[in-house]
Amino acid sequence: MTALEEDLRRSVRGEVDFSPSVRAVYATDSSNYRQVPLGVVLPLDEDDVVAALRVCARHDAPVVARGAGTSLAGQAVNVAVVLDTSRHMTRILEVDPVAATARVQPGVVLDDLRRAAEVHGLTFGPDPATHAWCTLGGMIGNGSCGTHALFAGKTVDNVDRLRVATYAGDVLDVGSYTDEEYAAAAAAGGPLAPVLGGLREIARRYEPLVRQRFPDIPRRVSGFNLDELLPDKGFSVARALVGTESTCVVVTEATVRLSHSPAHRRLVVLGYPDIFAAADAVPALLEHPLLGLEGFDDTLVRQMRENDVNVAHLPLLPPGRGWLLAELGGDSADEADAASEAFVAALPADLERRCYADSMDQRRVWLIRESGLGATAIRPDGTHNAEGWEDAAVAPERLGAYLRGVSALWRDFGYSGAWYGHFGQGCVHTRNDFDLHTVEGLRRYRAYVERAADLVVSLGGSLSGEHGDGQARGELLERMYGPELVDAFRQFKAVFDPRGRMNPGKVVDAYPLDTNLRFGPGYEKRPAGKQFFSIGSTLQEAAERCVGVGRCRRDDTGTMCPSFRATRDERHSTRGRAKLLVEMFQGEVTPQTWRNEDVREALDLCLSCKGCVSDCPTHVDMATYKAEFLAHYYEKRLRPRQMYALGLFPWAARLGSRMPRLANAVLATRLARRAAGVTIARPAPQFSQRSWRSSLPAVWRDPTVVVWPDTFTDAFAPETGRDLVAVLEALGERVAVPTQWACCARPLYDTGMLDLARRSLRGLLDVLEPWTSRGIPVVVPEPSCLSSFRDELPKLLPDDPRAARLADLARSPAEHLLTLEGLPTLSSAAVVHPHCHASAGGWSGADRELLQRMGATAEVLDAGCCGLAGSFGFSADHEPVSRQIGEEHWLPRVRAALGDDDVLVADGFSCRTQLDHLAGPPAVTLPTLVRRALGG
Repeated sequence: MTALEEDLRRSVRGEVDFSPSVRAVYATDSSNYRQVPLGVVLPLDEDDVVAALRVCARHDAPVVARGAGTSLAGQAVNVAVVLDTSRHMTRILEVDPVAATARVQPGVVLDDLRRAAEVHGLTFGPDPATHAWCTLGGMIGNGSCGTHALFAGKTVDNVDRLRVATYAGDVLDVGSYTDEEYAAAAAAGGPLAPVLGGLREIARRYEPLVRQRFPDIPRRVSGFNLDELLPDKGFSVARALVGTESTCVVVTEATVRLSHSPAHRRLVVLGYPDIFAAADAVPALLEHPLLGLEGFDDTLVRQMRENDVNVAHLPLLPPGRGWLLAELGGDSADEADAASEAFVAALPADLERRCYADSMDQRRVWLIRESGLGATAIRPDGTHNAEGWEDAAVAPERLGAYLRGVSALWRDFGYSGAWYGHFGQGCVHTRNDFDLHTVEGLRRYRAYVERAADLVVSLGGSLSGEHGDGQARGELLERMYGPELVDAFRQFKAVFDPRGRMNPGKVVDAYPLDTNLRFGPGYEKRPAGKQFFSIGSTLQEAAERCVGVGRCRRDDTGTMCPSFRATRDERHSTRGRAKLLVEMFQGEVTPQTWRNEDVREALDLCLSCKGCVSDCPTHVDMATYKAEFLAHYYEKRLRPRQMYALGLFPWAARLGSRMPRLANAVLATRLARRAAGVTIARPAPQFSQRSWRSSLPAVWRDPTVVVWPDTFTDAFAPETGRDLVAVLEALGERVAVPTQWACCARPLYDTGMLDLARRSLRGLLDVLEPWTSRGIPVVVPEPSCLSSFRDELPKLLPDDPRAARLADLARSPAEHLLTLEGLPTLSSAAVVHPHCHASAGGWSGADRELLQRMGATAEVLDAGCCGLAGSFGFSADHEPVSRQIGEEHWLPRVRAALGDDDVLVADGFSCRTQLDHLAGPPAVTLPTLVRRALGG
């Protein structure tokens, strides 16, 4: 491996990384499987891909290419060199609106292509649930489909040409071939000629079997596309390579077809007595010109509630226990309305239905359907449901029979699951409570899968309808195709990869489906040891919540994950950090110790923004995991000086607010900041000449509400506190503001000083006890402090009833103001940038509701994390990344959302500070805006 790594470094211009941390995070995808790679190469371009392949061939090293790493059948992991094209090979090379095609590199994210095509009224039709982060190369490798394959076809139907590199390092530009084109290519010689000759011979020899045994259904994805080599399909080598899962070639460029995208959509949601009745109704519904026809059952809805995934959208569903989502459209609103009305008119009169024309309502309903990937992953006890039989497809007219047959198998084996997926094409997904951890559990799992495979074959279906074969279904292909066609697949692979080094053990000559398991019988559960946080499980089990969905790689919306957006490094994604933690407890790739440097380095750029708590479909809480790990890592050790300077800053601020001129003078000196490890690239925050506490008036003896004077509002922005008190009093409240100092300990969590955080929180509870014991609400102006009250406080002090009581009584300014009468009128338009912790905690919507109730037009931004994240951006080590996040990702979205007369509202002290430091637009806090409306 050392020689291989050195040779790759000499030959490849992109990154080459064989470190334990990188090998650990690439050891798993989104499937049940785990195989530790030899190393990872991030090529810059096609030349780099070719160079890497030639080096690997010299060393006889296997290779696997991957995109976003979200594969569900194990095809994106192997004991091989991983070629990850998602960091650099991300260019959309051309969009041709006349030909309705696009040329893309393999690392292009699907939604990026769709946005570029939408300008011309076009789209790339196939759209898996991971559309916001999956790559075109991965889609081509897997043969992906998605919701709108119903009208636009599968990926294979939308590929015209491919540029591919073989293991030998040859670059082939392949498409479809007429007899004349074939003859010309053969006569030209070169590496393409023998490939075309070999493929044509396979097509000639196996044509009768292909026509006989390839299921004629909308979603046959299993096996290789030998049917595309037949004369009536145009001998398309490009389409034959779609779905080969990196077992034959590496795609370096693709020319894909674009579909017309109806500008106006309508969604009709149908409710049925059960999922079987919904399936039975599909054939009749397909008589209409539908863009999509998706479905799910009441088990999915129950699991959404259990895992708190998109629960707020569930009231949009009509009554029922099984639902179908029928999408129709047109180029005008009238056309879309007409299509929807004709569809509804043909429905049975007694069928429950709801029709949605509003795009936001439609999006909310689609989010229910997209919840399947995350909501079904975790059981109420924290253990996993698993893939393994989640992707079969049958003809739509046989879907009811298939669902009933598999449900009968569940009863036989004692399994359960939820149904969700592409009902219009007969491909329905599920996750089941398989026992993959014990030998007996695996025996039962294998028996179940074999019987399910036989059921699908008996119905004329396909083992895979979208996710591919990989390792999960590769060994079952003979049951579907017979040994002769499986041998034809073997010969097809050998044409491109005669040495068998491209993704070996997947699809062809596959590893047994019950080996290489991520959480198999060999997986070790470690004793819990000391647990600082009460997180409902051990840290190991908490990290296992990550199932690799990959939403933390999303660029377009949401808070998660700002450090990945800046670095494009898988180790600095929420998923990568969770995987590293899991690997740490195993000790195979990275050391099994709390002093693990790989984990510490990966967590170092975690901003503790808590975006993953809400954005991650399985609610991975990396901020808490980071705090827990650092508490162990630094136990009985000195921390770096900046951790003390920033972690203990509230105590320093308490002192500084008493002598603000001296404190500001000290903070202004570069020498002092350098000595503390604090950045000199930013100005230090300036202490107010008079803190909030020092100017408090007499306190009401019988208050109706308490306002908490948090450190940052007290010392640096006292006007916000005064404005909040003034607003509450103007609306009839009697306000108490504690004068005794205490801290929510927010900076201590980020540095893992959890014992000190506990002591600080007990002091906080003591201060607030006179009011909280009487049930008086506590309004907290700073969002990060409110988050501490609601989240970290009860986790760190689970046995103190005062902690739960304060968590229940704590409110944001907007939440409390919504309970009051007499709100003023606000005529201006407001754009709210919520603090990350407000987004994660789910209370940012109260800001919008309050402003709308006051008469303002209000928009809550989805611009992501500002990048400052409290103490993070003031660390000298982190300041460049903090600035990059703010300048490249956050601030452009904030500016784009603001109209000329819009008011920007930002309650977070960090957010406003980042705006100041990056010369962003001015912002006000919500209390200040309301006070202005009151005329204050």
